[in-house]
Amino acid sequence: MKKSILIIGTVVLSILNINATNKNEALSSIETVEISKNAIAQVFEWKVETTKSTYSGTALSLNEAKNMMALSSSGEAVRSKEIKSYLVLKSELNSSAQRNYFWEVETKTGKAKGYASNKAYANKMIELVASGDAIVSKIIISQPQQ
Repeated sequence: MKKSILIIGTVVLSILNINATNKNEALSSIETVEISKNAIAQVFEWKVETTKSTYSGTALSLNEAKNMMALSSSGEAVRSKEIKSYLVLKSELNSSAQRNYFWEVETKTGKAKGYASNKAYANKMIELVASGDAIVSKIIISQPQQ
């Protein structure tokens, strides 16, 4: 009986001691930030589906998006086209830490494409894929991570 009273007393004192040493702070996760019109950029996400493949990317202007769509689908029958507009903070737009790089290379003997986490790695992959072969076309497109 004495041992059980000592054990219960020890547990109660330890719980009281834990509450006494830790500060009870009110957690506020609400942070307000004012954003001006000059801090916002418009980004256009485009997608073209052809009979051979689907191409997509981002552009900073509508004309650039249309031009990229025309370049990527040239010589192929287009099934569908889509352009979406997004508003993005310019600070996020210029950050290279939060980007994916799509690369595509076409040589005389074949095609390859993929994604890389930085531009240097995308160039390295293109060099590895096309080593010893003549490059017909090469594309590296940068887009923010989602």
